Amino acid sequence: MKRFIPLALLTLLLVVALTSITMPVSTPGAASAAVSVAAPALAPAAAPQPAQSAPPSPGVADLQTTLEGIYAQVNPSVVNIRVVESSQGMSPLIPQMPGFPNLPFQQPQGPQIQQGLGSGFVWDADGHIVTNNHVVDGATKISVTFSDGVTVPATVVGTDPASDMAVIQVDKNADKLVPVQLFDSNQLKVGQLVAAIGNPFGLQGTMTVGYVSGLGRTLPVSSNNGQQSQQGMQLGSYTIPNIIQTDASINPGNSGGVLVDDQGRVVGVTTAIERSGTGIGFAVPSAIVQKVVPALISTGHYDHPWIGISGTTLNPDLNSAMSLPAQQRGALVVQVLTNSPAAKAGVQGSSRQVTINGEQVEVGGDVIVAVNGQPVNNFDDVVTYLANNTQVGQAITLTVLRNGQQMTLNVTLEARPAATAQQPSANAATPTPGGAYLGILGQTLTSDLAQAMKLPANQAGVLIQQVQSGSPASAAGLRGSSQMVTISGQQVSIGGDVITAFNNQPVNTVQDLQGLIQNAKPGHQATLTVLRNGQSMTVTVTLAARPTSTP
Repeated sequence: MKRFIPLALLTLLLVVALTSITMPVSTPGAASAAVSVAAPALAPAAAPQPAQSAPPSPGVADLQTTLEGIYAQVNPSVVNIRVVESSQGMSPLIPQMPGFPNLPFQQPQGPQIQQGLGSGFVWDADGHIVTNNHVVDGATKISVTFSDGVTVPATVVGTDPASDMAVIQVDKNADKLVPVQLFDSNQLKVGQLVAAIGNPFGLQGTMTVGYVSGLGRTLPVSSNNGQQSQQGMQLGSYTIPNIIQTDASINPGNSGGVLVDDQGRVVGVTTAIERSGTGIGFAVPSAIVQKVVPALISTGHYDHPWIGISGTTLNPDLNSAMSLPAQQRGALVVQVLTNSPAAKAGVQGSSRQVTINGEQVEVGGDVIVAVNGQPVNNFDDVVTYLANNTQVGQAITLTVLRNGQQMTLNVTLEARPAATAQQPSANAATPTPGGAYLGILGQTLTSDLAQAMKLPANQAGVLIQQVQSGSPASAAGLRGSSQMVTISGQQVSIGGDVITAFNNQPVNTVQDLQGLIQNAKPGHQATLTVLRNGQSMTVTVTLAARPTSTP
């Protein structure tokens, strides 16, 4: 294969080329002097000749050759994906980090269907196409358009919400398919040249160029694959480790496209953009793609190794509360899930609460300082090690601090359970503009969430995760969640008020709360029964008219 010029050499050549370019300079003094001199007789003016383009300097020519080579090699492998979905879910063109709101290609013309666009790339000669899970999730119809303009239908082969990867398949002659080449993303370094190829805003075959601007990021991916509920609620999230950060321009429509190196090899799958629009994009690394995609093709799913703990990263305040050295590093185990591998191995969760900076914080659990001898500095290190280096059924050794004493525990990993712990969430307000409006983002309480909050496992209600500013809930003093924990590989927020009744009517699920609010009218004064730090109390809230547009 033709080797392209590395970024460092290209940059040097480009600088040399640009500094060697000279431009004619007009001198005002000389022009003034010429005015005072009698002009000699002139021959008839010759017809103006078209300007001749100067050939590019060697450095620019080399850069152009490299980029042209990347595009010629990779673009035939990249496809445009169009999906049609029911109104219950809509694939975003590309999610934003964090929180992944929907970005539809086309606003629905009616209440029944919606359309979206994304990207993908050819995996093999059998017609398997790789894309992001959030591109095809909920799709009722999928079509794939190749670089030659041919459009064919596609079906879903397998999906993995936890890595936001999916495989679809098309029926096309093998000689017309151009599979990509992959490169080990673990070999990437910050500063390397990369190019993103995809379909931003539906502009098929678009290439943007930049460099690797960061490595080892973690990316939250919603358990409903980046979507919001019909009422706009963001759901709980998985964490994808070792995400690649790049300044190559990534926009809506790039989801599922490729991020390639200077040899045209795929190093990542473009997946998300930074919320504030600062030009930072994120890609799922090829090391994860290489593990997940073959499993999706063969079985339709991927079993993630699971340990069964929730936790957080140590900091000086936590260390002080646990009588540990101020600079102690590690991952504090907050909760050990019932019947999980960690529970079977005897890992201990936090046993008491302390107040730090005005907040109740769980302390006293085991502190993981190493996994299989590899140092653990923060909770993400545990997630990353499990994702990159382990498989279901494997035995690992945890080195932990318990009451300040170091010990080792042997844990046999199991497959991560299906995401039943994270029930559908919703914005607890009627979607009809002008209807009654509370202004919270909440989630149905589950047994795992309840245990993480030291509540009975069978406790029912709606956990408030966020209170919208200026809303009736905010005016009434309702509290949202303030602590992030990891449960079953998902990052979730806990610690907020739990609504258990609305005007003495039991509230067991988000749907219960939605129905009660929908039956009320703006201006209605409602009494909410809530659990706050495990104690039952009542809060009076005056519902308002829902704004025409709310977050």
